[in-house]
Amino acid sequence: MRTFSRWLVLATALSGAAAHADANDLVISRFGVERRGSSSVITNTEFAEASADFRAFARTYGAVMTSANLMPPRTTGHSGFAFNAELSVVSLPEDVQLPTEAEQPGSVLVPSLHVRKGLPFSLELGGRVGWIEKSSMVTATGELKWAVNEGFTYLPDVGVRLHVTKLFGAQDLDLTTTGLDIGVGKQFPLGGMVTVTPYGGLDLNFVSATTRTLDFDPSRSPADAAGNDSRDALTNTAPYSRVNAGDNLTPRFYAGARFIGGVLQLGAEISLTNLGSFDQEGAGSRDLPSVFAFNTTLGLDF
Repeated sequence: MRTFSRWLVLATALSGAAAHADANDLVISRFGVERRGSSSVITNTEFAEASADFRAFARTYGAVMTSANLMPPRTTGHSGFAFNAELSVVSLPEDVQLPTEAEQPGSVLVPSLHVRKGLPFSLELGGRVGWIEKSSMVTATGELKWAVNEGFTYLPDVGVRLHVTKLFGAQDLDLTTTGLDIGVGKQFPLGGMVTVTPYGGLDLNFVSATTRTLDFDPSRSPADAAGNDSRDALTNTAPYSRVNAGDNLTPRFYAGARFIGGVLQLGAEISLTNLGSFDQEGAGSRDLPSVFAFNTTLGLDF
């Protein structure tokens, strides 16, 4: 009996920890709750406006997730390996509502770990895991880069990178970005084993997002939602309109420089993501601001 009690206490403690929300965790249903206001039922117009809010949020958070490249188009070489600790400081536009638990911050930090491995034929495989500060959310990126041209004396390096990034830990939300990155750079020797590589490029990101069925009535208890009257249980509940990747292109322009001394690697980069505009059926058009980010990296290049 005593053992059972200990397990019960442990389960209760873990449940309480799981229910805890940090300042930058997301409450996706807020768009619908705030649009509905004090009315008894969310209208079609209010739902369309809430879906437009969600779409604007998805584009913005997609830019947060993909704010950094932090590598020139040149690969590590077929036997090369690179391990980097990275930090992104991403500005958050005030014109786009982010449904954070606490007051919406003006910027967010995204520390991450980035691993790259060179392959034959000027290919490179990479992976990055990041954390959204003050939240339980992490991002995971997989990438494949091909250096179309690298290592020539008088020609710049040119690379193409395919990448996919997914957000984990956000309740009721599925957010993914896919992208095609085209970069240009050139490595210059500074003496011995020391080099500097300025680079820049264009990253075409496509954002897709869906939600589970959300409850826009915060006064309803779980018992009411699971009641026998199915009509009452379904009132003010719905998923937001799907955000399709093909309709949500957010191009990102970036420029930076990488310094290598022996095996030590340092780098800095700035990027600007154009969130563009879109038309949401029933809610009109939206023009969104750009997202600016400053990124740094420190690592080892073998």
